[in-house]
Amino acid sequence: FQSQGCSSCPQADLRFSELGKRDDLITLAYHVDYWDYIGWADTFGSKENTDRQKAYAQSWGKSMIYTPELVVNGAKGVVGSRDKDVDEALGAAALSVPVGLNVDTDMLDVTVAPQTGGASAMVWLVTFKDHAQVVIGRGENAGKTVDYTQIVTGRQMLGMWDPASGTHLKLPLSELQADGSNGAVILVQAEKSGLPGEILGAASVQL
Repeated sequence: FQSQGCSSCPQADLRFSELGKRDDLITLAYHVDYWDYIGWADTFGSKENTDRQKAYAQSWGKSMIYTPELVVNGAKGVVGSRDKDVDEALGAAALSVPVGLNVDTDMLDVTVAPQTGGASAMVWLVTFKDHAQVVIGRGENAGKTVDYTQIVTGRQMLGMWDPASGTHLKLPLSELQADGSNGAVILVQAEKSGLPGEILGAASVQL
């Protein structure tokens, strides 16, 4: 979770971009809107992203949100500019549910494997734009030109994962590529009392 209006974010953005190059990680940048009042409206920010960050905080029993925050597998949040904390959180993270993606002509084929003893979870589609460069005109980062990566452009619940039989879905590529999106992530995420829980499985594809 980050903002173009946050002076602490550019440093974290550089690290985030490097993390996105790793084969063992899927990274997504949710731009929030609560720094807009300083004088620069984040060009990718949205209330929906802010609400998502608030939901994580509520799920963990916390009352504050901040940027830059790195949420790892939905289970833990750390300050995104603190390399040691980021490395420790990533080192302890693992996913348990395999997710397979296959692009076939005009469709994205999604397969979420079954898992004995698993509990049902939500299947989410998150679309993203892999890169954009922004010249920031006002606010705490006024005058800076910043490169952003893995920018979330949309989030949609697709249905439920059935741990007994698995889940199979087909999604039209034309819908995934709206709004300049050129990538998609499928997340299998637990939910607790209507709040986001741990991410159990994930897969990413360039479109």
